[in-house]
Amino acid sequence: MSHYRSDLGHIAFLLFDVLGGRQYYGATPYDGIDEETSRDLLEHAESFAQNELAPSFLSGESASGQYRPSTHEVILPEPIADAMRSHIASDWLAMELPPEEAGPHVPPSLRWAIAELALGANPSVAMSTLVMPQVVALLRASGTPTQRRLADLVIDRHWAVTMVLTEADAGSDVGLARTRAIPQPDGTWHLEGVKRFITWGEHDGADNIVHLVLARPVATEGAGGPGTKGLSLFVVPSRHYDPETGEILGRNGVRATGLERKMGLHSSPTTELSFGVDEPAVGTLLGDTHEGLRQMFHIITYVRLLVGVKAAAALSSAHLNARDYAVTRVQGVPLGAPNDSGPQPIAQHPDIRRSLLTQRAYAEGARSLYLYTATLLDRMEAAAAAGDTDHAATGRHRFLLPIVKTWNAENAYRVISSECLQTFGGSGYLADYPVEQYARDTKVDSIYEGATGIQAIDLLTRRIVPDEGKQLDLLLTDIHDTAARLAIDPPFAAEGQLLAEAVDAVTRMSRQAIARATNGSIQVAGLGATPLLLAIGDVVVGWLLLRAAERAAQRLASEDADGTRDGEQLAGYEAAGRWFARQVLPVTIASARSADLLTDNPMSLHEAAL
Repeated sequence: MSHYRSDLGHIAFLLFDVLGGRQYYGATPYDGIDEETSRDLLEHAESFAQNELAPSFLSGESASGQYRPSTHEVILPEPIADAMRSHIASDWLAMELPPEEAGPHVPPSLRWAIAELALGANPSVAMSTLVMPQVVALLRASGTPTQRRLADLVIDRHWAVTMVLTEADAGSDVGLARTRAIPQPDGTWHLEGVKRFITWGEHDGADNIVHLVLARPVATEGAGGPGTKGLSLFVVPSRHYDPETGEILGRNGVRATGLERKMGLHSSPTTELSFGVDEPAVGTLLGDTHEGLRQMFHIITYVRLLVGVKAAAALSSAHLNARDYAVTRVQGVPLGAPNDSGPQPIAQHPDIRRSLLTQRAYAEGARSLYLYTATLLDRMEAAAAAGDTDHAATGRHRFLLPIVKTWNAENAYRVISSECLQTFGGSGYLADYPVEQYARDTKVDSIYEGATGIQAIDLLTRRIVPDEGKQLDLLLTDIHDTAARLAIDPPFAAEGQLLAEAVDAVTRMSRQAIARATNGSIQVAGLGATPLLLAIGDVVVGWLLLRAAERAAQRLASEDADGTRDGEQLAGYEAAGRWFARQVLPVTIASARSADLLTDNPMSLHEAAL
């Protein structure tokens, strides 16, 4: 049986019962994708993920890519290379292309749900392949005619792509990049420098790899100055090619000069790339315009949501693996049971119940958070198709992106490590079960594409402070309206009250952070930035889980579902919402008290005291 446990039931429940998918699915611009078609697509995507991607998950871990210094090549394990080629050649990636190429236009929320299945089955492969349509779209939208032709070749020839941003000693401070781009008489550029931590930077899984490289132009009027504004985006293929036929003509001057040894994602080759070491690394300026970081942010934005979805997929599968184990592993007599009753499945023990409900609440919360954010894209596209703009959806989507990425990443790693793995006891520490690999593969989610602290500072200084918290207030008002309604409804009165108190606590934290940031205490505000982001995430997730719980309770009351598989799942959705409200939101409320007590003392300490 595959390591991967998907949860199509919860995905469909969220899309159509909780998040309002029926309002948009089957209507313009998604005329060909109604609910029935969507459910069918999800089932086929799950089958592809299980049969084509999941089998190489463990084999790639035990036989990761081999680096050959003499040729600067990375040789992939054959199962990983096959899975990559299969996904690139599939119709699943084509859904991200324009409808005239891919058929009916698929709602973004459904595309992200399908992406979760690929990311859960094999995150190493999917983190590479899912970026390919985004690079194609960027080349087509911003590229020169030659670069638009390259986009066609990427699709037709199944070439791979990368994002090449990071450098040693620069890390997340992209503005420190030193890689240079030197203009040539023929209009091309020669790149010189070294980039690090490049995901799938070199491998033999495709005939060509198209690198999007941030570099600093030299000897170029109006470009190449200091900081991020001086960076431009260059298209640098790993192999020279005939632009008409796509025939490979020889290697370009891009070399893998090292393969990183990592904690996890071993089957995803992360390389150091050197440009122009022994021959010129020839590239072209994207669109012949010097707008590097702005152009790259189209993909960075996508990848940040991708990271949040990856984390949700891992946590969900880890929880379902842990639950499967807990209902079959027999050990110990439950508390209060007669001593002669004999050992029972560990799922009967109260602490395992606590752990499994915690796992379920966070897993379903992470999925709810990313899918809710994706439904905002549905709204934006539907408005655009009608010749309008949904400003509310646009603003909220932008606001939630760092929260989706960071809340999902932080909590997925924590819950997988402390709860899912722990359910297996000593066996969880062994490679006999996949959860230890899930933990290692998930830790990176809180690091790359903007580490947790950077995302928190971004949320504070670019989203909350500039508009004095107005976008956050709109979100919290919607949540408070739900909380107030639940608080007077007997079945969920306690949970509604807890949600209302959590909203008040986050409101106080945000007001305090804004005041500190604008009144000369920005460093104190910075000390509380990560707790603030996570608290906002808690409140949004608590809101979404309670909406799901309420809907599940309504269906249980109106349908003959008791004792059926559907009834068990509906009861689980209700239980997860109640558990999160009662066991997590009180901690969120306490976070406001911690924020009250922040001072600037930590900033005055000598480093030796830290």
